[in-house]
Amino acid sequence: MSQTSIAVAGLGAPLKGKRPVTRSFWQNVFRRLTRDPVTMICLAILVLIIIAAVFAPLIAPHDPYRTSMARRLIAPGDARYWLGTDELGRDLLSRLIYGGRLSLFTGFTPVLLATVIGGTLGIIAGYLGGAINMAIMRVIDIFYAFPSVLLAVAISGVLGAGIGNTILSLTLVFIPPVARVAESVATQIRAQDFVEAARATGAANWRIVSSHVVPNVTGPILSYASSLISVSIVLASGLSFLGLGITPPEPEWGLMLNTLRQSIYVAPLNAVMPGVMIFITSMCFNLMSDGLRSAMDVKQ
Repeated sequence: MSQTSIAVAGLGAPLKGKRPVTRSFWQNVFRRLTRDPVTMICLAILVLIIIAAVFAPLIAPHDPYRTSMARRLIAPGDARYWLGTDELGRDLLSRLIYGGRLSLFTGFTPVLLATVIGGTLGIIAGYLGGAINMAIMRVIDIFYAFPSVLLAVAISGVLGAGIGNTILSLTLVFIPPVARVAESVATQIRAQDFVEAARATGAANWRIVSSHVVPNVTGPILSYASSLISVSIVLASGLSFLGLGITPPEPEWGLMLNTLRQSIYVAPLNAVMPGVMIFITSMCFNLMSDGLRSAMDVKQ
């Protein structure tokens, strides 16, 4: 055997032993997300905002509750107050950092609760069908008769201001759309061959739901729920702006926007700071939701 034949044989041997790398669905999703620069940039911005909110006592340069009429409406760029002060002389940077706590909390919590409750109702309605599906989905349809903004304002108006009532009102607003998505996907999965095969083997309904329905419904629900976080942040800020959400003197972006609106002509840069934070955060969540939806698309 010639040296060329030995070299070819030596190179070819390892190639025969290679096997194609198989990845799970979520591994492929993560791989696509890491290759999306827009999603990664938005994720980095949100991580910074979340870290700043969590470690606000260590990061904030001043006490967000300390007032001083002598320092009111200082313009941004001051050596001590980088983003200026509000109408009561409180440091805007510190209040924006602390405000991220309540704004993110009122953005995540209603969506999380609505995902659990609405997803459960939708899966039950979609899998069982019949009269149970009719009863659950007709109640869900009643909520669709009202626009989400008006429904949130109406519920908050009846319950009153406060963080608990804000979360409750937004949760009730988000349950119907999540339940509708879960019911639609569960109905499709119920007719699949692997579910029929599981029924034929005598598997209990709870076993089929936990082993086959829930894993297949989780992806679409999470993809849709991620798009609701930005809506939740905007709605919670809107309720606070209207006086139906967080109450003073707590720092919250919507409430700050309300208290500073009277200073829009005197100190416009100070007045728009909370709105800028709401816009950046909601936009990043929107773009991340689009990236997650594309990454979870099997056709991609």
